[in-house]
Amino acid sequence: MRSVRSLVWAALLLKQALGEYGMAHFSEWGKSKGKDYCIFFNSQWARLPQDLNKASRLQAYDLTASVLCSAADVPEGGFPNRIPMVLRGNCTFYEKVRLAQINGAKGLLIVSKDRLIPPFGNKTQYEEIDIPVALLSYSDMLDISKSFGEQWQVAMYAPNEPVVDYNMVIIFLMAVGTVAVGGYWAGSRDIKKRYMKHKRDDSTEKQDEETVDVTPIMIAVFVVMCCSMLVLLYLFYDHLVYMIIVIFCLASSVGLYSCLWPFVRRIPFGKCRIPENNLPYCHKRPQVRMLLLSMFCVGVSVTWGVFRNEDQWAWVLQDALGIAFCLYMLKTIRLPTFKACTLLLVVLFVYDVFFVFITPYFTKSGESIMVEVAAGPSGSSTHEKLPMVLKVPRLNFSPLALCDRPFSLLGFGDILVPGLLVAYCHRFDILMQSSRIYFLACTVGYGIGLLITFVALALMQMGQPALLYLVPCTLLTSLAVALWRKELPLFWTGSGFVPPPIVMAPINCTQTPAPTEEETSANPEPQISEVTTSRSEDPPPPAEEDAPQLTEEPADKSK
Repeated sequence: MRSVRSLVWAALLLKQALGEYGMAHFSEWGKSKGKDYCIFFNSQWARLPQDLNKASRLQAYDLTASVLCSAADVPEGGFPNRIPMVLRGNCTFYEKVRLAQINGAKGLLIVSKDRLIPPFGNKTQYEEIDIPVALLSYSDMLDISKSFGEQWQVAMYAPNEPVVDYNMVIIFLMAVGTVAVGGYWAGSRDIKKRYMKHKRDDSTEKQDEETVDVTPIMIAVFVVMCCSMLVLLYLFYDHLVYMIIVIFCLASSVGLYSCLWPFVRRIPFGKCRIPENNLPYCHKRPQVRMLLLSMFCVGVSVTWGVFRNEDQWAWVLQDALGIAFCLYMLKTIRLPTFKACTLLLVVLFVYDVFFVFITPYFTKSGESIMVEVAAGPSGSSTHEKLPMVLKVPRLNFSPLALCDRPFSLLGFGDILVPGLLVAYCHRFDILMQSSRIYFLACTVGYGIGLLITFVALALMQMGQPALLYLVPCTLLTSLAVALWRKELPLFWTGSGFVPPPIVMAPINCTQTPAPTEEETSANPEPQISEVTTSRSEDPPPPAEEDAPQLTEEPADKSK
């Protein structure tokens, strides 16, 4: 209990050190109706009221032509009962707010062209100052100048924000559902492909069955590519973000087609093929329903691409396309052993922690590269966001949604990486005939890890590397089940060998009994024909390769 209290207090102290979001309500002089703008303040200078009705509405004084670093910057008469707005720079926050307080100001708004940071000071300075000080973005200041007249009034307040937003429930259900469905589907399709040989006439269906086995070399190359791409996005975000959007449109349309085709193929219409032609991708004469489904999937993807910045509804399309993409990847990529699963998850665990917690010490802004890229750099001229995330808008209708935090995000990697382990567990369940205990345990472990991620996010009020919690929960859960069932060697190598089923010779119920010696001497010819007939009715013994075995070939034992 004491450790829990310590964690809560540490989170609260961290929140104070990092600053808090608040609201600055601007309106024309003498009018109550106005507009809220996001501010970033430090409650150690002075606290703000939690309710707008309890906040003092004071006249704002536009002094953005000055930085307020010396007495020469103070206008004649000072700032009696006013809140001056000054530019950031040239001196410390303490010097600015001290000059403002000495000259009668009741607060201070510092306009910043850079990313908002908490206005910090030391203990002695905090004790000396008793007026609130906050940072306001330069773009908001320009909007204020356009929206209101020459005289403004402003009220600063800090509404309470719910610790947990209800959109977390939606993200949780989408993530766990995608992992469970994708892992189950991938395992079932893989076993069906390897142990049941169906003759298929359609080449497209054969392509659906193809999978890619991940090797250690592929894992190393993949991680190097992830690191390189993340750094390049951080340095050249405005140029590369459009390339990522195009790639997402293409990949998500393919994923959506892959998810919908098993349902469309059951429709008894549109089986006819198009006429012979020399068009690209159509020269093999695909079915009409396949073309219609392809056009639908491309249309959905293009619709999202055109209206991707419509925050009211475009997130629904993005999430649907993202889930389809994740299901397609889980079905296509296969980890052949638990050893490969452990290698991939541990390496990406280190990758996630490094780029969230370590990179702030190397960046000029002090922000992590992962959070900057995922949320979009504040200094980006395009204001585009990367689409490789599930996003759900805030549902608590808090004014703080204006503070560039209108959505909660979960990256695709936090679904795909543990999902590959869940798919491996399902395949191993089927091989070992273990009633899917590995699959269920790993899925539950993923859900618990995601809940821990949400708790850490609520306590620390900062972006969290989800794999920091998901990897231990899924890996350790799977490992514990293997140890409990005493199947760790088989689980580690992926050699899910079980004794082959006993193949019984089929019994022909219509076979006539063997004739007696008297019948043989009396009717020699019919006896020969009967024996010939009965032998022809008996099926030949099954060949070794056609026997329904669940075992791998002996060559796999050396892996």
